Amino acid sequence: MSQENLSPDSELDPDLDPRFVFDYVAYDDLEDGQRWSTWLDVEPLSRGPEPRPDWVVTSQGAIDTDLGILKTGKEADVFLLDRTDPHDPAQSVVMAAKRYRSTEHRTFHRSATYTEGRSMKRSRDERAIKRKSTFGREVAAGEWAVSEWTALNRCWSLGLPVPYPVQIDGTEILMEWITVDGETAPRLAQTRPEPALLASYFDQLRAVLLTLVEDGLVHGDLSAYNILAAGERLVVIDLPQLVDLAGNAQGFDFLLRDCTNVCGWFARRGLEIDPQELFGELMAQAF
Repeated sequence: MSQENLSPDSELDPDLDPRFVFDYVAYDDLEDGQRWSTWLDVEPLSRGPEPRPDWVVTSQGAIDTDLGILKTGKEADVFLLDRTDPHDPAQSVVMAAKRYRSTEHRTFHRSATYTEGRSMKRSRDERAIKRKSTFGREVAAGEWAVSEWTALNRCWSLGLPVPYPVQIDGTEILMEWITVDGETAPRLAQTRPEPALLASYFDQLRAVLLTLVEDGLVHGDLSAYNILAAGERLVVIDLPQLVDLAGNAQGFDFLLRDCTNVCGWFARRGLEIDPQELFGELMAQAF
């Protein structure tokens, strides 16, 4: 990496106006699997909510480096992405990059029942999707990415335990990488917590569900497979299908299913809980 510093004290042409002399740092060419940070390429509304965590890298000189795939899914893949400014080591972070596939390359299509009650910003986009035109397929490719981005921002603003959403660029969402001792946090389904921690986990999930319904929302696909166990705390992930409880005709059905899925997992681990009781508690807070 080369570096050249120019200043008024350097040996320069005496006729050169010092006001036009500045310091600069030259960066090497990028390697395969790298790109310049896209942070400044996206519009402000495509960046995460403020106040932002200190670890978010905003340097214009940062380089994004793909570190490999973390998880494959039916409609999106998650990669690890390093964003580092080579001339400022303090500006460095590894994030999760969730990249939604185009409609032609997905192996799963979420039910239209999830989108009931939603409206698109532009009616022409909605018409194009219904006609399944080329433009409509392009819009649809980013539909779920935008849905998850919106859900992450809303949940983060509510104080819910979700990954911090860093930015969205097309069908790619950059978000906080949830870890335990430097490794990706396991899914709740992969854990066997002791009774005290199991009870704490359930209390955390109850609080999440209560906060959601009080804001008129339902996760819609909650299970032990889309909850991460980050030590003693839980983090909820996979939110593109977030449902409007009142605006969706099946909103309460989704809520009951979430309760049944979650309580079933905890019951199999030895915690005596009743999904109907949890559902009733949530219903009472929904009105």
